[in-house]
Amino acid sequence: MKIVLVSPYDWGVSSGVNNHIHHLAEQFVLLGHQPYIVAPGSRPATGGVCPITIIGRPIPLRVSGSVARITLSLRTAGRIRRLLEENEFDIVHVHEPFMPQLPINFLRYSTTVNVGTWHAARDSNFIYVYGRRLIKRWVSKLDGKIAVSPAAVKHIEQYFPGYYNIIPNGVDVEHFSRDVEPLPEFCDGKLNVLFVGRPEARKGLKYLLRAFIGVQRAIPESRLIVVGAGKFDRYERAVRSAHLRDVVFRSYVPFAELPRYHKSAHVFCAPNTGFESQGLVLLEAMAAGRAIVASNIEGFAGVLTHGVEGLLVRPEDPLALAAALIELLRDPARREAMVAHGRERVQHFRWDRVSQRVLSYYERLIYERRLVEHGEPSEERRPLGV
Repeated sequence: MKIVLVSPYDWGVSSGVNNHIHHLAEQFVLLGHQPYIVAPGSRPATGGVCPITIIGRPIPLRVSGSVARITLSLRTAGRIRRLLEENEFDIVHVHEPFMPQLPINFLRYSTTVNVGTWHAARDSNFIYVYGRRLIKRWVSKLDGKIAVSPAAVKHIEQYFPGYYNIIPNGVDVEHFSRDVEPLPEFCDGKLNVLFVGRPEARKGLKYLLRAFIGVQRAIPESRLIVVGAGKFDRYERAVRSAHLRDVVFRSYVPFAELPRYHKSAHVFCAPNTGFESQGLVLLEAMAAGRAIVASNIEGFAGVLTHGVEGLLVRPEDPLALAAALIELLRDPARREAMVAHGRERVQHFRWDRVSQRVLSYYERLIYERRLVEHGEPSEERRPLGV
């Protein structure tokens, strides 16, 4: 199949949606398909696993506590129309379908099978609230709708009710489970808690820092390692003001180095406060073989069972967070049991499995389109025994 995967977000900046598209394309190539990626970009795309076309220059917009880098250019329509005419794709797969401008314009001009995937989970969405009447005209252009989690379904169906096929984000299990050496500076006998996330309020780091005060009182030989894509200046200032020791910050850590940080930790902690459609960081920790303490929010509870792969605690509750961390840091046998369950659980989210589910959905949609257009399946797609 010829498949175009459309992202609304700056291809020059790593993001959950762009990583999702990259891994799908990688798996599609391995299976003999022809993926094609289209996205806005702040710089030319290089080194892709398939052809990548940059359309539109992105600008930053603040949405639900994050910054979305999308293009608002009104000059994308012509290029998109020509691209569709020249390639005759079997599938047009748009991610965050109603984000300006690329996904909407692909739906506008596409005449083939169209699929949309929703990734976000928020309390509200100003684009949907104020643009719902205009957007409704494009809902009918979607032959198939995917959401990455029940939390994402809950968010989108309040604006656009209907059936959403839940196919989760995948995780690069091989990358996180590979045998790597821990970082030497963290191999001094202390018990290490690892946080991985951007320095955004919704990632909940301030609650973890407050909780860590209690952790250190109970376990003096403990350390908090904070890793993320961004600068943690204000958090570092807060740590200094509180005279909190053994908190280490590492900004802009490359993806390739993350397994070594996981390998150096005893417990992974995700104190996020909300707006998480799926617990991808939890799945990465499971793949890396780490027990987890996380907030009991919908996106996380969908991938982690309390008491099995880790512990879930009330969001924004430093006391509960500290108690759970202390409990696991003091109980290595329980941590090991959780690690074993986590490694089994994460296998369901391998990219080879996720991509095959997406391809199977494409096949069903193409089959259904042919039934509608021709009244019966073509010979090559006729079911056995018919």
